[in-house]
Amino acid sequence: MPPAASSGSDGRDGFRGSASDISREAADRTTHRSLARRLEGINIYLVGMMGAGKSAVGRPLAAALGYRFLDADTTIEQVAGQPIPAIFEQEGEAGFRALETAVLDRIASWHSLVVATGGGAVTRPENWGHLHQGVVVWLDAADAVLLQRLSADPTPRPLMAGPDPHGRLLELLEQRRPLYAQADLHIVQGSGTPEQVALQVLDGLPSILKERQAGPSEPLTLINADGAITPSLN
Repeated sequence: MPPAASSGSDGRDGFRGSASDISREAADRTTHRSLARRLEGINIYLVGMMGAGKSAVGRPLAAALGYRFLDADTTIEQVAGQPIPAIFEQEGEAGFRALETAVLDRIASWHSLVVATGGGAVTRPENWGHLHQGVVVWLDAADAVLLQRLSADPTPRPLMAGPDPHGRLLELLEQRRPLYAQADLHIVQGSGTPEQVALQVLDGLPSILKERQAGPSEPLTLINADGAITPSLN
């Protein structure tokens, strides 16, 4: 059985404040539960850079679908019995990534979860075998927005340590954007709240389910900050 859904630190992933239920006037709960039935329990994996808001968006998204929320990094810490910076210090990034893969393998055997993955989970090809068992959603944001969120977040991030965090962020973004683009759904965030971004994800999921029925040749679906849904050719 999956561990209890973590309340976590809302600051970890870039947003502050409570992850309240999606407002009634913004969406109909009945519609969301109908969508959950169409999903048939398959997991939803949120990918994206640190600071993209995966944990903050994941909580209201899970609540709307009647799913459980799981933070993969928190689960890794529970398995290792120590915080992620300590894992990096003792085992290096390679050791951390191996543990991350083992945790994602275990998570893939569970169902009805919204999973916030670590920013670098996409860098291991074997992880995609686990992620694509569910629906993969890329939460994207401008690098200036990511840097602002990370600067306001006291959570230690080993890969951002150094004298030039902005330069390091741009370097990681350049490496990872082609990997994030393997996601099923691409959400380009504007100034919306976590609840509003969760609604964008909910709006995009029906098209993903339709594309899966049509076959694997369909393009990734892009939802812009204004909510417009368009095909993306990566």
